[in-house]
Amino acid sequence: MKDFDWRERVSINPNVCHGKPCIKGARIMVSIILDYLKAGETAEEILEQYPTISKEDIRAAIGYAAWLAHEEEVQPLHTEATQ
Repeated sequence: MKDFDWRERVSINPNVCHGKPCIKGARIMVSIILDYLKAGETAEEILEQYPTISKEDIRAAIGYAAWLAHEEEVQPLHTEATQ
């Protein structure tokens, strides 16, 4: 598997998007991309909606979500989801 670092494309800045993780330079929150994917949208459909991002940005959003899931294994972030 090719080494890919989502941190190169995802920014968390309290002054941008209310501090929510977003695609650098695009101000599109990672959660929006993940919601589209969860709804069954393809990368191509997302790119049509948001032409300022790339497939690599979508991949970075997924990478961020995977990292977050691993972090939750170490320190639970949201316990209400498992109750």
